[in-house]
Order: sequence, then C-alpha cells, then structure tokens
Amino acid sequence: MILIADSGSTKTDWRILDGQEKITQAKTVGINPYHQTEEEIARLLTEELLPQIAPEIQQVYFYGAGCTGEAVIQQVKRAFAAVFPGADVWVHSDLFAAARALCGHEPGIACILGTGSNSCLYDGKEIIDHIPALGYILGDEGSASYLGRELLNRFLKRDMPEPLRQHFEKRYQVTQAEALENVYQKPQANRYIAGFSRFAFHHLNHPYIARIVYDGFKTFFERNICRYENYQQYKVHFTGSVAFYYGNLLRQVANDQGVVLQNILESPIAGLTLFHQKM
Repeated sequence: MILIADSGSTKTDWRILDGQEKITQAKTVGINPYHQTEEEIARLLTEELLPQIAPEIQQVYFYGAGCTGEAVIQQVKRAFAAVFPGADVWVHSDLFAAARALCGHEPGIACILGTGSNSCLYDGKEIIDHIPALGYILGDEGSASYLGRELLNRFLKRDMPEPLRQHFEKRYQVTQAEALENVYQKPQANRYIAGFSRFAFHHLNHPYIARIVYDGFKTFFERNICRYENYQQYKVHFTGSVAFYYGNLLRQVANDQGVVLQNILESPIAGLTLFHQKM
C-alpha cells in the first residue's frame, strides 16, 4: 500500500492507494519540521493518522512545507520509520508536490498561490529553476498574506473609499495597536495578515478591490514567472486557495501578460494521487 501526503503547517491531506484502484482518504493537522520535532511528528502520526488507515504501508511519499535540506528530510524520514517500520519513505517539498500535481510528466511552470506564493520551472521530472519566494515580508506576491497586508495598510492609512472602509471596520474591528502587536510581536503574523484577504473576495466586484487583486497577480507574474528563461514557451499552472477562488481574474492577468495558463487546482492532492497511480 502507498501512502501519499500533501502537508502544510495547518493541515495534511492523506491518500492511501491499495494497488487495486481503491483510494482511502484521511486528514490530520499539519506537519512542518521547522515547528515540530521528530518525536512530535511520530506522535502525531500514531495518534491522528493510524486510527484512520490500515497499517500495512510499504511506501510513503510525503510532500510538505519546510521539507528542504538533507537534515530536515532525514528528520521527517526517521519519524515515519518509527511509525511504519520497513516502509520506503520519500520526502519532498510542497513546491515539488505542486509541480508533479500540476504538470505530471510534462514540462511547465508550477505556481503556488495560497497563504504564500511560490513558483518553479519543471522539466517533467525535476525542478530545474526556482525564483525564491522570500516569505511574506520580502515576497509572496499575489498571495493571501500579500493581499491582506495591502488591505490592512490601506485601511489604517485611510486610503480606502469610505463605504469600503466602513465595511472593513465593521467586519474586523481592528485597531492600529492590535494590528502592530499581531504583526510585530506575536507568532504566525503571515496567517494573521492573510486573514484580511477574505475581504477582497467578498468585495471583488468593487473596482478599488479588483485593482488591488489584479495588481497583486500582475506583480506575481512579473517577478515569479517572467523571470524564467523562455517562460512564454511553457504552460503555466497554479494551485492554492487564492488561485482557485480568484481563478477568473488570474486568467485575465495571464492573458494580459501573454502567458498560457492551463490548470488551476485548489489543492495538489488529487493531482499527486493521479501522478502516483500512473507510476
């Protein structure tokens, strides 16, 4: 049996393939080796995953946020080995998950547009080029944290049209002091900022909001897609909640940038499952 995982910091989607066309699903909280020790990961697998699945796992393909660098990869492998002794374990980054899920065995540019943003150039087997994401402070263009930061900034600086500003104030009741504390003093500031991006989705029909989102996506294309050599020769694909829910506007930006946008998936797990079924 094959165990496949697509994991972020908040949740993990699991699929189990039995080799006879049957697919079992499971969900647990997220696994991120930057925030959890080897022992904590093993305990999570034992307490949350094992009760949902059959234990006879021969192969594990784990794709997760933070899974880069040999030391981190070995940490995750040891945690799985403790829970599934004898299983072969492969650990890859969430960006590689996006590439396999979106492109399959074909070359292309795979992009993530969710809480954060990222991209890579994929040759059908491996990632061959990567523009660094740089996180919510220096990068993550077009992401939920990027849009949320822009909206919060404009609200606090009284740049929003008054009707929108009143809606924003009524919905979030956020003060400058509270915002500064959450951004500069509390952990997981990117999630806090990303929460404000939902306001854009609910007011996307307003030209002011539509322009903010359009410009955020345009900046993502300019800094994360157009930097790849011969980028216009590749099909471009996206996964992530922002890409999925703003799909129509994302396709408009791609068209304006002369980019062929093909697949948009909310989550990579279905594409990953298909990829490994074909393998």
